Amino acid sequence: MSDTRTNAGVDNIATFRKMFTWTVPGERVITLMAAGNLATTQAVISLLDERSKAPADRAPSILEAPSMFQVAQMVGDMVREVIQANAMTGQQADSAFNATLILGGQISTGDPRLFMIYPEGNFIEASEDTPFFQIGETKYGRPILVRAYHADMEFEDAVKLLMVSFDSTIKANLSVGLPLDLQTYEADTMRVGHDLRIETDDPYFQSISDGWGEALKQAFNSLPDFKF
Repeated sequence: MSDTRTNAGVDNIATFRKMFTWTVPGERVITLMAAGNLATTQAVISLLDERSKAPADRAPSILEAPSMFQVAQMVGDMVREVIQANAMTGQQADSAFNATLILGGQISTGDPRLFMIYPEGNFIEASEDTPFFQIGETKYGRPILVRAYHADMEFEDAVKLLMVSFDSTIKANLSVGLPLDLQTYEADTMRVGHDLRIETDDPYFQSISDGWGEALKQAFNSLPDFKF
């Protein structure tokens, strides 16, 4: 799940998609989520998209890589190249040309894999000890994920948990906002499962937001009273 708000200050807020997917039906599904400098992330996505449509004898494509690990290497190299190219030319920007990415997917020759790619181009992979990643604004929503996540959650419960986490972040930080993009992928299907956008007037999200706020009040009131 990703939000769609970008900002260059409180007077320059816009909506841009941050989740992108490439598929070869029956053979691979690759999804990328981006956070950081918008120009940098858009350049990376555009280059990946161009190479996926170019003839095979040109630059390597993520649609040709034999493993998700090699896809992560390709994306990491591209992030580093784009950041270095922007940092060394032109005028200095108000913010660094940084970008952090979450890369997930499956190629038919391997298992589903999930990576977090840093601005330097290096990356780490999800594991049993670190089963999920967050990028962008993380501090407000992360405690909810850490407390409530468990590995055998159904898709529906995971989506509800993500909504609660995003709602807490949206309440506390103007740089995060609706609409939210949501995607699911079921292992070994080699096709995207659910792919939808949660708009600002979505009744279920509103019920989650209101219900979570009320539940917090009730939980607080049920705690033992403090005494001096």
